[in-house]
Amino acid sequence: MKPVLLSAALAAVGNAVLVNGCGGHGHAHDKDFSAEELAELERKWGFEWGFSGIGSFAHLKYVKCLTTPSELFDIGIIGVPFDTAVSYRPGARFGPRAIRQASSRQTSFRGFNPRAGINPYQNWAKILDCGDVPVTPMDNAMALRQMTEAFKELGQRSPASKLLQKPRLITLGGDHSLALPALRALKEVYGRPIRVLHFDAHLDTWHPEKYPSTWTSDQAQFNHGSMFWLAGNEGLLSNSSTSPSVHAGLRTRLSGNDFEDFDDDTAQNWVRLTSDDIDELGTAGIIKAILDAFAPTEEGGEQDPVYLSVDIDVLDPAFAPGTGTPEPGGWTSRELIRILRGIEGLNVVGADVVEVAPAYQGTGEETALAGAQVVYEILSSMVKKGREGMGKVDAAGSVEGKVKEEVIGKDEL
Repeated sequence: MKPVLLSAALAAVGNAVLVNGCGGHGHAHDKDFSAEELAELERKWGFEWGFSGIGSFAHLKYVKCLTTPSELFDIGIIGVPFDTAVSYRPGARFGPRAIRQASSRQTSFRGFNPRAGINPYQNWAKILDCGDVPVTPMDNAMALRQMTEAFKELGQRSPASKLLQKPRLITLGGDHSLALPALRALKEVYGRPIRVLHFDAHLDTWHPEKYPSTWTSDQAQFNHGSMFWLAGNEGLLSNSSTSPSVHAGLRTRLSGNDFEDFDDDTAQNWVRLTSDDIDELGTAGIIKAILDAFAPTEEGGEQDPVYLSVDIDVLDPAFAPGTGTPEPGGWTSRELIRILRGIEGLNVVGADVVEVAPAYQGTGEETALAGAQVVYEILSSMVKKGREGMGKVDAAGSVEGKVKEEVIGKDEL
């Protein structure tokens, strides 16, 4: 037999063996699986331990939401790996990845939050890890445009549940400048200025000229210490004296030789709670001060939409060393968690956890762990707040069974 014919014969025999070894056909997907069979496969193989899986936030379903508009969600976890607007240590571009990894022990089967009395992962809300915005590190003007368009795109989608008019986004930063494009999008989505609850060691309402340089440019005005000044000037924030925004956890040094930075901040309609205030007021007093500031102007009135922005440097460096601008004298993780639980009744329409820079944290991931816990607390509050609307939805004529079905069927692990 000629060599060519021998090779062809051997190949034919090999293919026959492979086909027979696969049950007589070459494609495993020729079989149509029943719903029961698929459920059994899920039961046997769908579980993930904390140390297994691809590393989405809390083992949530991962979808590139920006390119998959057909996949509806109620709350989306979106990463923004951007850090080229910082004034000190870079590295927060790796924050989204670090926070996701630190969330590995959060699972839907053991996700009940005893402080909140709810499991956000087994409830009415469809929560997705929406991946990252592919932000350029080469051009801050283009990055600002990308972030703004991404937040608008996702914020204007229809939610999966009838309990919301618009989906909610929780952003994993990234440096704090991302709050500006987030607020631009929220202003467009809700058609009104937004109020901000800002946990941070720093004001972030500085006029760009407070960063002195002979080499000035328009783009240099956009940085992680001036974004709320820019937002105020763009009309994105409430300017009503009865509807201020709030800083909490401040302990920053100020410019010059006086309190001019505080005067500028007050003129921009902000209320300040310092880190030291907790010594006199306790966590309960901080909570009360925040809730008083955000209370409706009329009793029983509609709550204003609030953007919750958490810079991880609100925590003391003992608890969060992995950040770009650490300041000694901050709050503990437990104090921040307690305060977040106390303000769960606010109408939070969007949130971020920013300035996690894992290169500066220890091997125990303490900063990223704190960031992941903050996200979990915010999720718990959003889901718990949403449950207030269940009775209203049913009264409006929607199918009660559908809401119950969503609650029962949420666990995707």
